[in-house]
Amino acid sequence: MKHPLTGILPVAPTPFHDDGSVDTEGMTRVLDCMIDQGVDAICILANYSEQFVLSDAERATLTKVSLEHAAGRVPVIVTVSHFSTQVVVDRAREAEAMGAAMLMMMPPYHGVGLVPAEAGIFEHFAAVSDAISIPIMVQDAPLSGVSLPVPLLVRMAKEIENVSYFKMETPFAADKLAALIEAGGDHIVGPFDGEEAVTLLADLDAGCTGTMTSALQPELIKPIVTNYLAGDIDAALAQWRDCLPLINHENRQCGLRAAKVVMKEGGVIGSDHVRHPLKPMSDRTRARLLQMATERDVIALRWGK
Repeated sequence: MKHPLTGILPVAPTPFHDDGSVDTEGMTRVLDCMIDQGVDAICILANYSEQFVLSDAERATLTKVSLEHAAGRVPVIVTVSHFSTQVVVDRAREAEAMGAAMLMMMPPYHGVGLVPAEAGIFEHFAAVSDAISIPIMVQDAPLSGVSLPVPLLVRMAKEIENVSYFKMETPFAADKLAALIEAGGDHIVGPFDGEEAVTLLADLDAGCTGTMTSALQPELIKPIVTNYLAGDIDAALAQWRDCLPLINHENRQCGLRAAKVVMKEGGVIGSDHVRHPLKPMSDRTRARLLQMATERDVIALRWGK
């Protein structure tokens, strides 16, 4: 990439058929819809892509399909998280060879009782950086149960060549972002917000330059970032107020199922199936989601009609 990524870099859901098999044609439609939403980049194989229920062969297929279909229209970020350093290195090399613009990685974890010490975490990211030449985004999320203190993140940014982007999803993310930016300086190329943008205004106040949301309403969340970075704080705040009810419903009630439900309703994909042990959302939650998405006139709800 010639310029640092900013703006909105949403996660693409992985579409399945009703029988649970991967819908590769649906994947191409998801990508086209997201590009029409005006996204600045697309992230695949993340947690909101149900990466934890995909086989290695399915991951490889989805990476190939996504990168070939995106065809450079927007940068594609490939998530390569795994506990094994060698597996992550292999995934990283494969993703770069296929044309990934960036990698996203969580720290290695396998339950609360199997978390490496800081030295192991540092070496994990360093090994990937040594194997590739594209940027790495560190995903700092409560899901892992791994503590990534600011001094460790700053050391990684300063000493590991390709570690330069950070997606902050921990409690009190804004304070951590501010501390990271202050301590890391120019080494922090891309400080990003996550968690469906539920803390976006606070994170922008702290200095973040973009957000990684779901694919539910990126066209409506993006102006919050662009207006704020352009200095129009009032416009950003007004847009934030409009988006927040749907953001909150997704974040607190729907999770990764929200984008799929809306995309199925909008004709983007044929099924909103999630793989077991995940379960479909309740009719009550679904009805409220679709009501609010309709009121907001989100692109995904009408894209395929």
